[in-house]
Amino acid sequence: MKAVEIKPGIYWVGAIDWTVRDFHGYITPKGTSYNNYLILDEKLTLVDSVKTEFIKTSLDRISSIVDPSKIENIVINHIEMDHGDVETLVRKAPNAALYMTKKAKEALDRHFDISDWNINIVKTGDELCIGKRTLVFLETPMLHWPDSMITYVKEDKLLISQDAFGQHYATSARFDDQVPQEELEDAVVDYYANILMPFGSIIKAKLNEVAKLGLEIDMIAPDHGVIWRKNPGKILKMYHDLATGAADCTAVIIYDTMWKSTQLMSRPIMEGLLEAGVPTKVVKLRATPMSVAIKEFWKSRGALIGTPTLNNIMFPSVAEFLTHLRGLRPKNRIVGAFGSFGWGGGAVKEAYSELKRMNLEIFEPGMEIKYRPNAEDMQTLFDYGKRFGEALKDYHAGFSV
Repeated sequence: MKAVEIKPGIYWVGAIDWTVRDFHGYITPKGTSYNNYLILDEKLTLVDSVKTEFIKTSLDRISSIVDPSKIENIVINHIEMDHGDVETLVRKAPNAALYMTKKAKEALDRHFDISDWNINIVKTGDELCIGKRTLVFLETPMLHWPDSMITYVKEDKLLISQDAFGQHYATSARFDDQVPQEELEDAVVDYYANILMPFGSIIKAKLNEVAKLGLEIDMIAPDHGVIWRKNPGKILKMYHDLATGAADCTAVIIYDTMWKSTQLMSRPIMEGLLEAGVPTKVVKLRATPMSVAIKEFWKSRGALIGTPTLNNIMFPSVAEFLTHLRGLRPKNRIVGAFGSFGWGGGAVKEAYSELKRMNLEIFEPGMEIKYRPNAEDMQTLFDYGKRFGEALKDYHAGFSV
């Protein structure tokens, strides 16, 4: 278990989780990594911990360079459970001083007996000299937990960014220039859409704060995924665009079906969207991980939600999707709904009710077909898709991003 030098005297000492597929309900088909960083200086400093199952791996990597008991400083940027094995670190380095936000200390106090830990509270702008290097702290509350902060290594122009700028992406490569770029970009969007979407305004504010502080950044080291060494400006630009709700002038149809009537409806709607000149994807919920459906929603400017009626309400998988989506608080999207019913409707009305709760641009009326669509219905559905496509293009034209 060797450490990987990312800057002279600064090492990645994390772990790769090749097999994780469920990350607090978020499907991770590419696995993930838990990154933490060891800084060799007059005061040996470790930034962040890892998930409990991988703490031995991290300690083994540290031991390939130094004795972990000699660590004098431990910086905790974030205390979520995937970074949360602080207790083991304290046992291995009992004389270490810990640096974290006030909220992090409050949270740790609910998990461990910290009465004899040497904890130091830091705020934005506070600095810690560790020898030849100076660490600068920047609080980032609700990005994406109340305790969060990032650490900047001034002399190395290195930003250790905790969960920001990360990806759930297991790879033996450690750096952005060592992996396929299209795959990496998709992993960034997937991570943002499923975890950071609700915090767009906070992200914009923090990006502006970093700019005002005048921090020169030539490497960004997140707590998940690869490290941005070739082009850190690329991920900063991606996050700016994501935080401002940037999307392609495309549509996605997200649906589920019981006896295939709603599925049949999706086909002429898609053809109508294509006729309007709008590239379209179709996602069936029970055949697709929820995280992928969320990502596809976020990538497109417009979405149509399809649901059959079951007991006068939405089909359960569609209701689950919309509940999940509402918690992520999407913005700057145009949406509508369609669906089928037998002896009584109600699902489409309920879908619109959920969509309106999200304060999105609403395209009305929706389409609801009894039993299976006939030839006349198919033409009506085609026209519906085409109208939605034209409305989507007009809506998209109002955005400069």
